[in-house]
Amino acid sequence: MGIKLRKLDRAIKSAVTYEEWHAACAEHDRVSGADEWKEVDHSPYYDYELIRTRLSEIRQARQRNDVNQLCFHLQEGLHGNLGNISNPVLYTKSKLGTKRLIETYLNEVADALHFVCDNDFKEKDFKDKLDFFETTGHAYGQSALMLSGGATLGLFHMGVLKALHEADEDLVPSVISGSSAGSIMAGVVGTHTDDELHEMLDPNNLSLEAYKHIGWKGLLGGKPVLDGDHLEACLESNIKDMTFEEAHKATGRQINITVSPFDRHQEARLLNWKTSPHVLIRKAVLASSAVPAIFPPVTLWAKNVHGEKVPYIPTRKWVDGSVKDDLPVFRLSRLYGVNHTIVSQTNPHVVPFISRNGDTPKAGNLAWAFAAKNLQLNANLGLELIQKRIKTNEIALLLDKAQSVMKQKYIGDINLIPPRKASNLFRVLKNPTIEDVANFIETGERATWPRLDMIRNTTQISRTFTECLAKLDAQETEKLDRLKLVSVS
Repeated sequence: MGIKLRKLDRAIKSAVTYEEWHAACAEHDRVSGADEWKEVDHSPYYDYELIRTRLSEIRQARQRNDVNQLCFHLQEGLHGNLGNISNPVLYTKSKLGTKRLIETYLNEVADALHFVCDNDFKEKDFKDKLDFFETTGHAYGQSALMLSGGATLGLFHMGVLKALHEADEDLVPSVISGSSAGSIMAGVVGTHTDDELHEMLDPNNLSLEAYKHIGWKGLLGGKPVLDGDHLEACLESNIKDMTFEEAHKATGRQINITVSPFDRHQEARLLNWKTSPHVLIRKAVLASSAVPAIFPPVTLWAKNVHGEKVPYIPTRKWVDGSVKDDLPVFRLSRLYGVNHTIVSQTNPHVVPFISRNGDTPKAGNLAWAFAAKNLQLNANLGLELIQKRIKTNEIALLLDKAQSVMKQKYIGDINLIPPRKASNLFRVLKNPTIEDVANFIETGERATWPRLDMIRNTTQISRTFTECLAKLDAQETEKLDRLKLVSVS
């Protein structure tokens, strides 16, 4: 058995396509005994008795066609991590999937929601159903995909997006945030339809000459090192000329881009179709990518009521959103009810310190964790003392951003992280070749494949709510259109 498992490990590592990888993983689970582990409900890592009870209640109510009792069970008991079923440890015991009980429960909930949505009931009219899905769906929450900064290393996000998009269910969440390099990928995804996105995730269809060197001599005088106009021309080749509102109407995606003001002691802003519907996405991405001292600060632009392009808050300029709010989870929670995050993290100052197994910082032991926290607190205090003595805005801004970088949290509920490579540090501000992009995409895909089952399971209920609400909204629109025709005739 040991020889066969080692052979399967090599097959998993060398698989070129998802299908090859999946087949090797499935055989590995069969040979290793992981399939037998899946069939046993018992585990110390989740409340299997609670899940059994919930499964039985929902199944019985549906089989009796008791829609009121079914909705009662769903409304009272749907929680994103009920009984700890989203515990990452439950996805480390096998190559594919997790406990069969968990997957059966999730499928039963999805079937129950479709049952309520797709059938007519005397006890529950259309308005009652719509209210149920809106209220319960909002209370349950939804997932967001968060794309971090990372300059050229952010091309890893393309592989993540490709793997999620090509999954059978298209697992790309509708809510997507992007900071710095992540904002570029968010801009590409947010301005292209599903059919167009398939083409855009091909490295041959992207313009990637983002960096044009100006020189380091002017750095101390507050002059940028790289040409902002050259980066803007690159963005124009990859991101459609749309406002946030126009992009949302065209694709249904809700993209969010963080930018930071070019002032001291100011907070980052999250730009999207709700808070800044008329802002132009390209300019937002340009600002979010403007690393202080590396690129010049950016003035945002928007469309006015006449559709003309005009400066947006012309008295203020903006810079890189990543250094102030790389993962804007609190804002996403407030705006969209996001309570579950999938993070693609490529920041070179973060990636080396994140565990690939438990999604927690690599501390080693409690003493090391305490020492690291103490170092962070002392560094923050030192930066604060230095800032008080600095009068030049550009230098003070860099110190303010450095302090923000140290205070942030850089992980989410599910984390997709590239392998550690020392050579990556020398590629951060380097224009990639087509071969480089292909390698980044492959790396992103391979990092995502082992997490697809976890992503699929943890998002299944929220995706079902979205599907059902879309059906009910379409039915409501159809009814209103018929009423209009009747009134006209």
